[in-house]
Amino acid sequence: MVEENKVNHTVEHLFRSEYGKVVSILTHKYGTAHLEQIEDVAQEAFIKAMQVWAYKSIPDNPTGWLYMVANNSLLDHLRRDQKIAFQETENLNILSEGEKIVDLVLDDTITDSQLQMIFACCHPSLSKEYQIVLSLKLIGGFSNKELADALLKKEEAVAKSFTRAKKKFRDDVKMLKIPVEMGLQSRLFQVLQVIYLMFSEGYAVTSGSQMIKKDICYEALRLALLLRENKYCRHPNLEALIALMCFHASRFDARIDEKGELVTLEHHDRTKYDQNLIRIGIGHLENAGTKDRMPSNYHLEAARSFYHSTANDFASTDWGNVLYLYDVQLKMHYSPILALNRLVAYKKVKGAVKTMEELLVLEQKTDFKDTELYYAVKAEILSQLQQPEAQKEVLKKAISLCGNMVVKKHYEKKLALIK
Repeated sequence: MVEENKVNHTVEHLFRSEYGKVVSILTHKYGTAHLEQIEDVAQEAFIKAMQVWAYKSIPDNPTGWLYMVANNSLLDHLRRDQKIAFQETENLNILSEGEKIVDLVLDDTITDSQLQMIFACCHPSLSKEYQIVLSLKLIGGFSNKELADALLKKEEAVAKSFTRAKKKFRDDVKMLKIPVEMGLQSRLFQVLQVIYLMFSEGYAVTSGSQMIKKDICYEALRLALLLRENKYCRHPNLEALIALMCFHASRFDARIDEKGELVTLEHHDRTKYDQNLIRIGIGHLENAGTKDRMPSNYHLEAARSFYHSTANDFASTDWGNVLYLYDVQLKMHYSPILALNRLVAYKKVKGAVKTMEELLVLEQKTDFKDTELYYAVKAEILSQLQQPEAQKEVLKKAISLCGNMVVKKHYEKKLALIK
């Protein structure tokens, strides 16, 4: 009997990296008309894996096992529903439960199907919201909770949006086909946004017991590199996004200590930074030259991450340039959350007093009463202003709003240290 924790960990890892592949290849094979059944059988395959692998052994080719179980289950559903004739499936490789799952060489097909799927989800007949919801649910395997956190929406709204998006998808996108040159280029920016949101949720998990979901991050990076293989998808924004993800991923091992607790940027052990990923990121950032174009958000965020990843320590970070990059981005694409993040750099350059003044200005523009980041940033400012009682109050509010157990524990430890 295989250790249950090991099986659960393996299945969770596979769900993050393989769920989108299984859904994509089945949708490519059977069409979008059966999308809901494809979702069901894919999820059932992972549940069955937890049950079967705990008593047998984890197969050498777990992806092949999952795909075959899902495929066979889907065929059973379709036959029962009389949506395909028996003779159409008679010659397919259907394995009974007791038979040995053969090894499948799926890499080429899966890669092709995933590329088709992500571009299909970004079909121009679908709204941008539908494109993002479909992509993150079907390619990223996001739960409604994860998607709600990523899009700053309520779970109920996300569930309704996904239901409507699937109907529109079934009606307008019959089969998965890679669009030709102009079609690829016209959908590219939306595809990049989907990949960015996937990576962002994996890098700073908004709920649950994990701080980082590396599987999501590496899958997002893999998809971006896959896009780069197509000459019509090569674009400065793609290069900048790859650079951004490389710089962020280079700091994975420094963000969590041996006890699984959060380590803030100020206290990172920079010897743990992955120098190879940083070098790769620099190469892509150099390839992301915009010439006569305005820099994208990916360019500006990648440049900030470059300064954080290459500084010898927190104090020697080029905070002046980091602040400048925030200012440029806010002028181009204002975001209240970005404005809050900017205050960290602003405090290093201008000091706590001026930063509190900036925060008060932001409070007049945006209602932050339910925004965890607002209270976390304010607590840091109050700490430097030596206002412990006020700091305690805002930290308690941050704790009450925090959905991630690792971050919540970090806040609680800070609260306990205030005298």
